[in-house]
Amino acid sequence: MSAIIIAVLVLATASSGALFKPGEWYRGLQRPSWTPPNRAFPLVWSILYIAIGISGWLVWQAGGAGIAMGLWLAQLVFNAAWSWLFFGRHRMDLAFADICLLLLTILAYIAVTSTLSPLAALLFAPYAAWVALAATLNRSVWRLNSV
Repeated sequence: MSAIIIAVLVLATASSGALFKPGEWYRGLQRPSWTPPNRAFPLVWSILYIAIGISGWLVWQAGGAGIAMGLWLAQLVFNAAWSWLFFGRHRMDLAFADICLLLLTILAYIAVTSTLSPLAALLFAPYAAWVALAATLNRSVWRLNSV
């Protein structure tokens, strides 16, 4: 049952990216030359969401509810909020604050889970790297398009 609940939570989080897409507004923004190609985002996020789900399940199996699962749930909230803030509300400033909180939550999750389930922590390492890149991109786009 826990695997089904975790899968539903991850899919609900991923749906934020499907509901709030880049669209015309984003295409009109200046972006740095190092911006990954658009086709990279759905591929990378699909892999990351699978890793997020597996990691959450491993932590649940290892210790159930606790700080680790609280951090896992918090990162889902910050993750889902980012697409809404950036693409939905066009608030690059709030999206940047959100993604910074997301990265801090991911790093805290890795630290807490490293002794509980080293594999669960390891599964979040690529997620941390991608979110760090996304935060840098968010900040760069915000700076390039400030009025």
